[in-house]
Amino acid sequence: MLRIGGRGGGRRGVTLVELVCVTAIVLVLAGIAVPVASTAVKRHKELELRRALREIREAIDRFQADVQRFPGMRQTDMNATNEDGYPEELEWLYQGYDIGDQKGTKIKYLRRLPRDPITGAQDWATRSSRDRPDSTFTDGINIFDVRSTSEAIALDGTRYRDW
Repeated sequence: MLRIGGRGGGRRGVTLVELVCVTAIVLVLAGIAVPVASTAVKRHKELELRRALREIREAIDRFQADVQRFPGMRQTDMNATNEDGYPEELEWLYQGYDIGDQKGTKIKYLRRLPRDPITGAQDWATRSSRDRPDSTFTDGINIFDVRSTSEAIALDGTRYRDW
């Protein structure tokens, strides 16, 4: 029961002043919780991005190591300009790559291409082993590294595309 005014006749209830104070406190707490929650969501996406980049980069490294191990891989699809042994397409990592043996063995390095949690798509920017480190474009000879295509700024102040 809402009671406005003085204390009358032993009725129980909440005064208007108490109601306003509680409402103000709830609004302040909600105002604090929203930025904290959005920061937590952004931090989670950044962790997912780091995990996806690490997964793809490790797959690229394993591919390159297998090219050294299995000479038949170098002779199947790689062109002459890709002597470094890195994949020419990201699809080679998850669709499988024929190692060039008589059995037709395909090695897969990823189950699927991870999506970029920042952009929400599988649109990774690639860098060739012959590109300059600060280059934003690739010559397309091979895939030495991947990065996010997002222009957004991370919690630490760097751009996601620079990770």
